[in-house]
Amino acid sequence: MARPNTLTYFTGFPCVFFLLSVLSLPSCKEKADAADAKNKSQANQSTIVDVIVAEYRPIDNKIEANGTVVANEYVELHPEISGRITYLNVPEGIQVTKGTIIARINDADLQATLEKSKVLLDLYQKTEERDRKLLEINGINQADYDLAINNVNSTKADINYTQAQIDKTVIRAPFDGIVGLRQVSPGAYVTPANIIATVQQLDKIKVDFTLPEQYSAVIKKGTIVDIQTDALTNTHRKGLIIATEPQINLSSRNLKVRAILQDGKGHPGAFVKVFVNAGIDKKAIMVPTNSIIPDDKNNQVIVVKDGKAQFVNVTTGVRESNNIEITKGLQNGDTVVVTGVLFARPKSSVKVRTVRTVDKATATENQ
Repeated sequence: MARPNTLTYFTGFPCVFFLLSVLSLPSCKEKADAADAKNKSQANQSTIVDVIVAEYRPIDNKIEANGTVVANEYVELHPEISGRITYLNVPEGIQVTKGTIIARINDADLQATLEKSKVLLDLYQKTEERDRKLLEINGINQADYDLAINNVNSTKADINYTQAQIDKTVIRAPFDGIVGLRQVSPGAYVTPANIIATVQQLDKIKVDFTLPEQYSAVIKKGTIVDIQTDALTNTHRKGLIIATEPQINLSSRNLKVRAILQDGKGHPGAFVKVFVNAGIDKKAIMVPTNSIIPDDKNNQVIVVKDGKAQFVNVTTGVRESNNIEITKGLQNGDTVVVTGVLFARPKSSVKVRTVRTVDKATATENQ
């Protein structure tokens, strides 16, 4: 049997490999072209968005602030001296008049000191009378008489001091008001740090709230404000501004304002919302708050121009519940993206699905 030609065997293998490689080149090129076409198709795919046309519209120029209900008068009753309570009269939740005795502290030692001082005063007064008569006939010198007078005056001062200490053992209601809950029990040893009870005057109810300093010119004594006392039932009542704090808070740059509720009903400490009219209503460009893109330095909105997304820096102003005023950055007639904001990229193609109004765009987002 004849052996195959070795040269033919080895030279034939590279030829076959070259032939297979040439045949496979068109297939690889077709795959690459398909991938490029797919990438280009994805790049050219437009982001679908909903827009509004920016236009000036009237806005209700009201400032919303958080407030707290405050009693007309409020006091925490503390004992002025330490001691054991011997008498306690705290009619919880009951109206008391000014001067009503709420509690007494044990004053037995002070009473004893007072009696001792009174006895000494009687003795010193008799001594002073005798020395005065002797001085008139030159029976004693002036120094002895001055000493007798000094003893009388010093003892009177001691009596006044002791009486003042005794007065501090009696805790009285400082004004007409309603007594709060009792914090101590009869026989307890108390110090000035202890609270016996509270007294609040509720015939007039005040509301304290704060506003940014730029609205200080709007706040005037005698201005009527609208106060929402109950958010659940949407109860609104009128309040009258009676005073403002002259000093603006240095940390928050807010101005503290005090108003009084006209019907005089409320629970001290309750949270309320205060609406202040900032002046004549004005016109402004409003956009939904969800169309604002917060940045490190600026707020931005997306404007559609020539089918492309353009990111524009804007300055905001008055904020409503769902919309916000744009004071700088937008012009009347600009097309602003309100949905699809997260998917748009700078200078990328966008396709407008619907053109909405501000109110309709806000209502759709809230659904």
